[in-house]
Amino acid sequence: MKVLALYGSPRKEGNTALLLRELVKGLRAGGGDATELFLCDLQILPCVADHSCSETGKCFLQDDMQAIYNHLLAHDCIVLAAPIFFYNVNAQTKALIDRSQSLWARKYVLKHPVNPPGIKKKGIFISVGATKGAKLFDGTLLTVKYFFDTIDAELSHTLLYRSVDGKGEILKHPEALQEAHNLGMALAGK
Repeated sequence: MKVLALYGSPRKEGNTALLLRELVKGLRAGGGDATELFLCDLQILPCVADHSCSETGKCFLQDDMQAIYNHLLAHDCIVLAAPIFFYNVNAQTKALIDRSQSLWARKYVLKHPVNPPGIKKKGIFISVGATKGAKLFDGTLLTVKYFFDTIDAELSHTLLYRSVDGKGEILKHPEALQEAHNLGMALAGK
């Protein structure tokens, strides 16, 4: 299984990054491998909604999203890790999701399949939020679910943690790190 690990946090040592790094460690310990992309290192322009992608299935903006599109299409499992900012994913992650509009247009407007028939990717979402709010992840999960749908991935698993905010604070929750590691091992078939 080809796994794409998308680090959405602006902090490379942030809580979601640490959880995703642990999932990747588990994956590799089980014999699997992952392509890791840190969104904060990439230039992803915001969607300008010119709708030309509805005619071509491609975004006309030239930036690092062009390579990300190829990764989204080539991998069997997409693991997206993003912190919660104001009850949604952070700006870097939202830019990636918004720029996936061209893939949505390709699939739903132009009726070009994203994957070969019968192939369904896995989608995994990892997130951490500072508050204890009961609905902390509700809106985000809907956004992530539709992002995964656009690339023919089914949201198969989530790792969601409340009341974690400070940089590296997830390290005080070894059970969360172990859960991420175990999920990585499971993806490797171990």
